Amino acid sequence: MIPRLILLSIIGIDVLILIFQTSTISISNHEASLLYGDFSFLRAIEIISLSSFGQNDLAFRLPMIVFHFFSVILLYQISKKYLQDIRNRIWLILIFILTPGVISSALLVDNAGLVIFGLLLFVYIYDKFALKYSYYTLLFLSILDGGFVYLFLSLILYSTYKKNKDFLFFNVLLFLLSIAIYGVDISGSPKGHLLDTIGLYSAIFTPVIFIYIFYILYRRLLSKEINVLWFVSAVPLVISILLSFRQNIDIEEFAPYLILALPLAAQSFYSSYRVRLKMFRGKYKMIFTLSAAFLLVNFFVVLFNRELYLVIDNPKKHFAKKMHIAKELSQELKNRNIRCIKTESNMARRLKFYGIDSCNQNILTEEKISESNSKSVTISYKYRSIYSATVTNINNE
Repeated sequence: MIPRLILLSIIGIDVLILIFQTSTISISNHEASLLYGDFSFLRAIEIISLSSFGQNDLAFRLPMIVFHFFSVILLYQISKKYLQDIRNRIWLILIFILTPGVISSALLVDNAGLVIFGLLLFVYIYDKFALKYSYYTLLFLSILDGGFVYLFLSLILYSTYKKNKDFLFFNVLLFLLSIAIYGVDISGSPKGHLLDTIGLYSAIFTPVIFIYIFYILYRRLLSKEINVLWFVSAVPLVISILLSFRQNIDIEEFAPYLILALPLAAQSFYSSYRVRLKMFRGKYKMIFTLSAAFLLVNFFVVLFNRELYLVIDNPKKHFAKKMHIAKELSQELKNRNIRCIKTESNMARRLKFYGIDSCNQNILTEEKISESNSKSVTISYKYRSIYSATVTNINNE
């Protein structure tokens, strides 16, 4: 009973923190492009949420938080197959929640959170129900988003390994359907982006966890301990590494797949730890401690990211600057009775979400940070100026 209460408390606190974080960030240019761009399933979900709960940051990010919540539940259910002790499953959930890439996918409106949920949903249905329900799920995912194209490719190899001709043929069709609808980028020439790709994976998972996951996937391949979860995790990782030799890949297309390797890594870690005498468990305790330390540091950096402006020389180098400024800037403009503005397209798109339309009457021009100019609009975080712009009313010139 107590472990279940701890699990519920962890999930509850996680959701509350995510809800709080929605008030500290603004819509990014990428998110605004998605909201005001071409039709997609995610865009449709966002429009429904905004129509239901109002034009605000919480309503905008609520679908991603909901996807994250159900992803946690699905991962817990999937992990029962790999971890018998509920306490180990709770540790797995805690690691999942604290993983930097998972935190960002739960807050940022992008297809990463949707893909994570979809992948976990497929694995859960594949393990728990008849195979025919997996067919329905995969068909739905093929239409839902182009990010699942590597799932179908993984399942093509998996069904070949299992010698399941029907499942192989079905996934080939879905792979071709996904490419026909969404396409896939394999262009480029050798430019040596492998180290960049490894660095991004390390940032998303923390270095220790990424190295350990890579090691576990390789070890399971050698020992023939490979199942559907291994294929869905390993195949996209290999593809991303191969593509990085010729192009700078979009890591968000591949990282969600590697997250599915967490139950495999947790199972291998616990099994290796349990079979050793206490005097020989030091190496595993060190790995776990380092992983926990990296995760906690990353978590608090994300949670208190605004405080970093106090120690960063150049505010433009802040990792989350693309998620800042727009909301506060729109409020400052409204305080000056300015409801429309002409500025560079990225900021104009972001301000549109907060009720500042485009027009030629007022011109907003970013300038060097200065609080001495009475005509300037200055945005400050933690008493540090991070953005300054001049507003010009052309009717007064």
